[in-house]
Amino acid sequence: MTTSVSATFKIWRGDASGGAFVEYQTQLSEGMVVLDAVHQIQAESAPDLACRWNCKAGKCGSCSAEVNGVPRLMCMTRMNDLPVDQPVTIQPLHTFPMIRDLVTDVSWNYRQKLRVKKFSPRAPDRPDGTYTMYQRDIERVQEFRKCIECFLCQDVCHVLRDHEKHDEFIGPRLLIYTASLEMHPLDGEDRLQALKDEHGIGYCNITKCCTKVCPEEIRITDNGIIPLKERVVDEFYDPLKIVLRALGVKKQKTAK
Repeated sequence: MTTSVSATFKIWRGDASGGAFVEYQTQLSEGMVVLDAVHQIQAESAPDLACRWNCKAGKCGSCSAEVNGVPRLMCMTRMNDLPVDQPVTIQPLHTFPMIRDLVTDVSWNYRQKLRVKKFSPRAPDRPDGTYTMYQRDIERVQEFRKCIECFLCQDVCHVLRDHEKHDEFIGPRLLIYTASLEMHPLDGEDRLQALKDEHGIGYCNITKCCTKVCPEEIRITDNGIIPLKERVVDEFYDPLKIVLRALGVKKQKTAK
């Protein structure tokens, strides 16, 4: 990108009752990101344009939007990575209810989070109340805690986006949150029944679209969802365990 280039942006304007794309032009300078351009348009020609943002450093997850049809963080999408010889389209996340312009109501995610069973420490390993933990177990769940709750993975997930299974499926973000608890070496809670019956893990067909859009590069599918699906299958569809349940043999808690 040269020192200054004129670019056209098609930004969605409207609310829950409807809206349309409106074109704006602004000058781009070296190093600008999409959020910079939006702020510049607000300053120059659209002071009432609603846009959610906070840190401008890719850590708060607030400025999620769809740029040229792809869910992205606007503050981490560089203008010199986009073709500016044609209009750059910016629209709100598709999966959640519209509030106004680029702002959507993502509160559904927090309500779903309350449905996941909380961390519950298992029984200590030794009489003195201490535990044994291994570094590999700590590292396994540490990746999941990098999530900034931008909800891009929720937006791109076809179960929520296309099929609108919000009442039956908690989505990849909440599955990763569940994995961070379920795979914690000190957790003793059992969430497998809820994953199968309430949280809809069976709907996920592991297309990995959620992994592709994650700005923190969390391996959502490979390291989180697939292991959870394997645990559910082992627990409820293993022939031996089905026989044991029929015989009334109770499952015993073990360290994870």
